[in-house]
Amino acid sequence: MKTIVVASHNPVKIQAALGGFHQMFPNQEFQAIAVDVPSNVSIQPMSSSETQMGARQRVENAYAAHPQGDFWIGIEGGVEELDDGLTGFAWIVIRSANLLGKSRTATFFIPTQVADLVRLGKELGEADDIVFNRINSKQDNGAVGILTGDVINRMKLYEMAVILALIPFKNPLLYS
Repeated sequence: MKTIVVASHNPVKIQAALGGFHQMFPNQEFQAIAVDVPSNVSIQPMSSSETQMGARQRVENAYAAHPQGDFWIGIEGGVEELDDGLTGFAWIVIRSANLLGKSRTATFFIPTQVADLVRLGKELGEADDIVFNRINSKQDNGAVGILTGDVINRMKLYEMAVILALIPFKNPLLYS
């Protein structure tokens, strides 16, 4: 059994990590170990580069906290201002002893009411909870789940990017 060290205690991120690994490697067994480590970026990353840096630093901090795993994964949600509005997405970074994989989720536009709260300093999940009268939506379906009526929830959004970040691990000779 291979161990995936997930740089979060958020059940959505843990399930997305396990789901992505199981889909890419269906004949392998995996267990997840959650570690609470900092991203060393803002609580709400405000750009793609800051979000990617947060995912990468979570991976490195997870490795330092629990070096006896087989894989370490950081999932960091972020937002970025574009000309026509605030967008939401996440970066996924996965490392093993000798490979690194990265991917970004699909991007969606955040409604004005939520975006205004984020611009005032609220974390996206907190802003969603305020606008949609929810509690801890970031550990449930997230903004994307609320906005799509769960056609795509936060776990599905992350899981697809986990799969894409695992491409180097599925094809190691192409990425070594």
